Amino acid sequence: MKYIDEYRDKSIVLDLVSNIKAISKKEIALMEVCGGHTMSIHKFGIPTLLPHNIKLVSGPGCPVCVSSRKFIDQAIVYAGMKDVIITTFGDLIRVPGSQSSLEKEKANGADVRIVYSPLMAIELAKHHPNKKVIFLGIGFETTSPTSAAAIVNAYREKINNFYLFSSHKIMPPAMAALIDEGVAINGYICPGHVSVVTGSGIYGPIVEKYNLGCVISGFEPVDILQTIYMLVKQFEEGLAKVEIQYKRVVKPEGNLKAQQIMNDVFELRDDWWRGLGVIPNSGMKIREKYKMFDAEQIFPVNVSEPEEPAGCICGEVLKGLKNPKECKLFGKACTPSDPIGACMVSSEGACQAFYKYARMR
Repeated sequence: MKYIDEYRDKSIVLDLVSNIKAISKKEIALMEVCGGHTMSIHKFGIPTLLPHNIKLVSGPGCPVCVSSRKFIDQAIVYAGMKDVIITTFGDLIRVPGSQSSLEKEKANGADVRIVYSPLMAIELAKHHPNKKVIFLGIGFETTSPTSAAAIVNAYREKINNFYLFSSHKIMPPAMAALIDEGVAINGYICPGHVSVVTGSGIYGPIVEKYNLGCVISGFEPVDILQTIYMLVKQFEEGLAKVEIQYKRVVKPEGNLKAQQIMNDVFELRDDWWRGLGVIPNSGMKIREKYKMFDAEQIFPVNVSEPEEPAGCICGEVLKGLKNPKECKLFGKACTPSDPIGACMVSSEGACQAFYKYARMR
């Protein structure tokens, strides 16, 4: 199976559905913790193919969604500083802060630019030596190596006007925190792109401590259904182990070079996740060696603790406790074109996925 069409082949899909139905007898809740999986699951209508005893639950897999309003508020303060260029990925620009958003600040004259990688921010810093270029580092183990590479490049090239404001996080502590909070999960559909970097070993402690199956999945319908089959099979047989469905991309050892550069630049710190609060050792902080690139240290600012918007249940959605449709704002006051909560803003958010693909079902 080398080409995309084969991963969407109807006959293979139906065979997998039949195999799942043949072995699945018990009630089971499977959580995906990747925004890409959330979108694919609803885009391809995967829940409609499964027996009623299999429940798919969306977890905290969208980095924009789990980041705090305080991060946005602080970025907005930076955007208002003299001679500052804010660089960011596109979906972050529309996330509401307490009073504004980066999109609104840009409309009001702030220099906020969308980039496709932090290396583009490095190039901006080179071409604008009199400006302070701050890159908003957001994402899990998938994007943090690229932020780390940008800092290493800036260090080697002695670029003294580039800074990173890190909201990078790692996934396993949040996966463990959900179970510790008592969220009903019988297996994890593990993120594919994160696992390309980390390998499969990061899920071992979850399997060992919680006796919970973890299967790393690709993003096409055949990938996801095969992953569900593997998790259901484990559950029905009373097993719990780490398996890789996404073998064409993910290796057990992961990307060692990416891991090395990530570990060279970052160290772990406690960090805040929407819906889960502060989780120990779940965030990435820039190490002392590279502190000259740390926006938080170079530009210390105080912003008040923000409150979540009234009526928004994004936190409960991210924990898998509620369905987006249960929110009173969903599809009414809160839509992708006029979002109130982060889960509706991001292209990987559960609320946007439901709005696009599942609200009429």
